[in-house]
Amino acid sequence: MADAKACALDYFPDNVLVDILFYLDVRELVRAGRVCRRWRRLVKDQRLWRTVDLTTCKGVTAHRLWHVRHYLGCGLRFLSLRGLLFSARGGTFLSEPWLKALASKCPRLRRLSLLHTDLRGLRSCLLMPPTLQVLELHGCEVRPGFFTQSPSETNAEAASGSAGSRGSKDKAVGVSQSRMNVETLVLDNVPSFTDDHLRSLASWQKLSRLELRDVIRVTAAGLRACATGEDGCSAALVRLRGLELGSSGRSGPRLQMASLGLGAGWAGLEELTLGGREVGPGLLCVSRLRDLQRLRLRCCSLSEMQVLRSCRALRSLRRLEFSEVDFQIHQRTPDREGGEDGDAAGDSGGKFNESDPVPTLRRSLATLLPQCVLVFVQCKVTISSD
Repeated sequence: MADAKACALDYFPDNVLVDILFYLDVRELVRAGRVCRRWRRLVKDQRLWRTVDLTTCKGVTAHRLWHVRHYLGCGLRFLSLRGLLFSARGGTFLSEPWLKALASKCPRLRRLSLLHTDLRGLRSCLLMPPTLQVLELHGCEVRPGFFTQSPSETNAEAASGSAGSRGSKDKAVGVSQSRMNVETLVLDNVPSFTDDHLRSLASWQKLSRLELRDVIRVTAAGLRACATGEDGCSAALVRLRGLELGSSGRSGPRLQMASLGLGAGWAGLEELTLGGREVGPGLLCVSRLRDLQRLRLRCCSLSEMQVLRSCRALRSLRRLEFSEVDFQIHQRTPDREGGEDGDAAGDSGGKFNESDPVPTLRRSLATLLPQCVLVFVQCKVTISSD
């Protein structure tokens, strides 16, 4: 019995128990907090709540979110939530009171990731916690004017929704006085995001990186307007330093090929990522990006000539990365035994080198761009012969 008592969890110090609780997910932590008073105190240790991921938990509703907020505090840095957009439960998931409680209880929250969340019930993005530096929307829905930070438009929309209510007007004034401090905005498969939303991002004073993936309603004209300040986009996205344009390659008439808008040039843009069907049109325009230093191409098929023609004018390029790229190599069949076999397979006796799948491309780029670093990640080579 003495040995059994010595092995009980109650005899472990608090720091050891906190280290053990660190391996539990949110649902298990909440259950552990119901064991006893000591465990409830340990579960509320903010070291356990720095990163909270609720996307794997099923059945998370607005009511359960209110219950989880009791455990969140000044230690929270990254919060990931899964909404009810494609759920039979439906209903409001994120409410204004809950977001206000989150902002007051978690003053160090830096990153918020939302998956399948219906944000059309929120009148403005200004209701988000003002401490956010990274905002990610994956498969979400937003309303028109959601990203607008104009005080006049925000006040007008709030006042029209509840005319004659003095309390609502005070809320509108309070919202209009705040500003988004987001530096990185990720939009992944947000079908309602349009050119108007993109233009409204010009009022985001600290936005330096924008990632657009499978955003089917953004056109080349809308991207061009944000780069040059045309079509009513007075401020433009002049502070943008990093841009990602990606498409999963789904066929259909709604594919816009927004990367063609890069042909107007983008002053100050230093990093560009192109993916899927946006790679081909984007490579036709990258020569206009004089400040470009880092270029990443992913999930596409490319030929050696495509890369060389596009990068010929990018003298300031310092890093060129190929991720999951299928290089299409055209190789001649030798006329006689011992003839030229080509060096598409590399200098190592025909063996494929994953870190350098196309040696001829590496040598050509080393001549064109001597200061550029080449990186290949999970690439492959497809050789076709005459």
